[in-house]
Amino acid sequence: MSRVLIAEDDARIASFIGNGLRAAGYSTEHVSDGLSALEAARGGGFDMVVLDIGLPSMDGFDVLYCMRGEGITTPVIVLTARDSVSDTVSGLEGGANDYMTKPFQFAELLARIRLRLVDDSAVASENLLAAGDLRLDLKSRRARVGADTIDLTAREFALLEVFLRHPDQVLSREQILGHVWGYDFDPASNVVDVYVRALRNKIGSHRLETVRGMGYRLRVVD
Repeated sequence: MSRVLIAEDDARIASFIGNGLRAAGYSTEHVSDGLSALEAARGGGFDMVVLDIGLPSMDGFDVLYCMRGEGITTPVIVLTARDSVSDTVSGLEGGANDYMTKPFQFAELLARIRLRLVDDSAVASENLLAAGDLRLDLKSRRARVGADTIDLTAREFALLEVFLRHPDQVLSREQILGHVWGYDFDPASNVVDVYVRALRNKIGSHRLETVRGMGYRLRVVD
């Protein structure tokens, strides 16, 4: 199981990332300041670092420069609220493998983490999700129901991935919003209901069950 270090001082964002990664099959550790992030990275044992730039005690850029200066080659994805070209260049020139600006969608962060993890066998085992005759290939981005290939939008694909990672479990609208639309969402929005309806039309309405007052559940159908 791949281990990801999350260095983020915003507890809400750290929880959002950690919950999503654990649901996707990763092991995580969280630190909330730069010095702790550097010490954790020095200790090794991580396959990826998700590094916020605006950390207390030590700026994320300095953490990154120290890591690379000490020969720590663990892949790093930088997270920041800054979106200027100079910040992007500083992060990449400092040794970051990728760069994401807040707010972001978890599905995109997960895709970038998968692309940069070097454990090919672990990645391969995660590439195919299935529940009965419903299958989702994360590498080719193809979905199939029985022998039929179905076309999904990017958001429908992310929604189906969440359901396939939690078959026969009730997922609340808030959980789905957090996984598919990111942490910066309006909990009063009906966007989940709209996309569930669209997904039902493509995979079969009997597969996605409404649990009144609670959310939705993917039924495993052979």
